[in-house]
Amino acid sequence: MRKPIIAANWKMNYGRVEEAVNFARKIRSPLNGCGNVDRVICPPFTVLSALADVLGATEIALGAQNMHWEEKGAHTGDIAPGMLTDTCRYVILGHSERRALGGDGEDDAAIQRKVQAALAHTLTPIICVGEGTAQRDAGETASWVAGQVGSALAGLSVEQIPGLIFAYEPIWAIGTGQPATAAEANRVIGLIIRGQIAELFGEEAAAQVRVQYGGSVTAENMAEFMAMPEIDGALVGGASLKETFVDLVRAAGG
Repeated sequence: MRKPIIAANWKMNYGRVEEAVNFARKIRSPLNGCGNVDRVICPPFTVLSALADVLGATEIALGAQNMHWEEKGAHTGDIAPGMLTDTCRYVILGHSERRALGGDGEDDAAIQRKVQAALAHTLTPIICVGEGTAQRDAGETASWVAGQVGSALAGLSVEQIPGLIFAYEPIWAIGTGQPATAAEANRVIGLIIRGQIAELFGEEAAAQVRVQYGGSVTAENMAEFMAMPEIDGALVGGASLKETFVDLVRAAGG
C-alpha cells in the first residue's frame, strides 16, 4: 500500500517571515492531525528556517521548490542541495513553471542531474512531468511524458526507485480551473508514468513509487482523484494558500 502524500507548493507567496509563520500557525494543528496522509509544505526559500521552527514539533515536513545540482560554486541566486538538508526532506524538481523558462538548468538533462544530487543528499525529489496543450492536441502525451520520466531516472539504480515521488501535472490544467478528469489522470499515471518506470526497473519497483496529480486541485475534487487506484496524492498550488487546504488533505485521507 502506498501512503498518500500531499505537497503544498506555495510558489512565490507567503515569502515574508511574518505572513508565512502566521499562516503556518493557523493550519498547523489541524494539518498535523491528518496522520493518514504525508504532508509537505514547500514555501519560498526565504521562510524555510522560520517554518522549521514553527513546524518542528509536528509531523508536517518541509520541501524546497527547486535546487541546483552543484555542491557549491559561482551560481548566483541558486541553492545547493546541502543548503536544504537542515530544514527540508523534499525538493520539487522540474516543475512546469521552471521548465517553461528554458535556459539555465531547466531542461531534461538538468533535471536528471538534480534528481541524482537530491538523492545523494538524502532529499526526496518530487519530480514533475506533464504535457502542454500542443503535445496533448498532437496526440503526443504518451511519448512526451514517458520521455521526461525516462530522462529523470537515467543513471539511477533499482534500489533508489521506490523512494521517488512523481507529480503528473498536465500543463493545460494548471491554474485554469479545468483539471484533467480523474479517469484521464489515472490513465496517464498508470499506463505512461508507472508503465515507463516498470519498463526500466520492473513492475515491483514501479508499484512502490508514489505519483501525485497536480493541476487545479481543490478540496472539492480531491476525493474524486484519490478514488483512482494509481493516484497517490497531489501537488497543490493555489488551493494550498487557504485554510481550506486542511480540508483537501482530509479528503485525500478518505
